[in-house]
Amino acid sequence: MRFALLLFILVPIVEMTVLIQVGSKIGSLATVGLVFLTAIVGVALIRKQGLATSLKAQEKMGRGELPAAEVAEGVMLMFAGLCLLIPGFVTDAMGALLLVPPLRKLFAAGLVVKFVSSMMARGSQWRGGPRRPSDREGDIIEGEFVDDDKDLIDKK
Repeated sequence: MRFALLLFILVPIVEMTVLIQVGSKIGSLATVGLVFLTAIVGVALIRKQGLATSLKAQEKMGRGELPAAEVAEGVMLMFAGLCLLIPGFVTDAMGALLLVPPLRKLFAAGLVVKFVSSMMARGSQWRGGPRRPSDREGDIIEGEFVDDDKDLIDKK
């Protein structure tokens, strides 16, 4: 919680400092235009990459695989979008780094590994793939089926 509070205080201070320095070098109108441009380009890239990630996740689920990496990449794309929508160059740089697919995959792999290891430490068991009736655990009851209505029709 302290870390979040620290970020909540430090990020705006750093962003304002950088915006003031950039504005003094290239002018205030150009700085504002650049901030809007990064937001527009970032949203367009996130839509494209988010759709591709969503399609990969659907393909994996169709094959009965767990789309853990795709989910982690989707979370990172949402974070990148948030960073790109926040006015400032520092958050734009963080968002832009997450838009580079090899870097995002690297971060996603680390996120998945951390998540799985924390779940394993808690004693959770993973079971992948779709559930089918043949996957059920427990006793198997065998029996026969007799259609009484058919016997009644045959006797008439």
